[in-house]
Amino acid sequence: MRYHLALSLAYVMAAKAAFACDTALVLAIDVSNSIDTGEYRIQTDGLADALTDAEVVDALVQGQVMLTVVQWSGADRQIVAIPWTQIKTALDADKMALQARLMERAFVLSDTAPAEAIYFSLALFDDVPDCTRQVIDVSGDGTPNGGTDVPTARNIAERAGVTINGIAIESMGLAITGFFKSAVITRDGFTMTARTHREYPQAIRDKILREVAKIVG
Repeated sequence: MRYHLALSLAYVMAAKAAFACDTALVLAIDVSNSIDTGEYRIQTDGLADALTDAEVVDALVQGQVMLTVVQWSGADRQIVAIPWTQIKTALDADKMALQARLMERAFVLSDTAPAEAIYFSLALFDDVPDCTRQVIDVSGDGTPNGGTDVPTARNIAERAGVTINGIAIESMGLAITGFFKSAVITRDGFTMTARTHREYPQAIRDKILREVAKIVG
């Protein structure tokens, strides 16, 4: 009896070890009306490139990170574009990179409602309860013109122990960066600024690396 119990415990421990997950990361991409076709493609290709970057892949694999991609725009416009995927090997990252590169745009001609993107993303963590950290990575190039109060959504995430980071995509000045810092990111989060969409690929690469390397680095 004790022998079988020991085997059962060993099996459970091995299963938990196999699922070890440092970070569950939601990559929430803005596809509102301000994002044109070319800018959307820059974002998806930039994400795909980040997922094939050797340093990023190494950090993802070391942390056995869980990733999902959300597209968001207006108050009732959020969708899981790529479901939760655990990056256990470089091949997992390659497969997800291909999915990102082929990802079709979910919404067009829609408002910008980051609060609802946060609420939608928060609900996704119910499917990955064993990850040590929960992070929402919001990217966007505009301030809200739809949906509910963004700081309220941010505060709810913070109380739930979820970190929100941001990539503010600027066309001029730092208005979007200021909005992200004051209303979107949590107190333990950070904002990166991309000067136009063409800087987004480098920003998303650096951002993912900073988020996951916080645990494994």
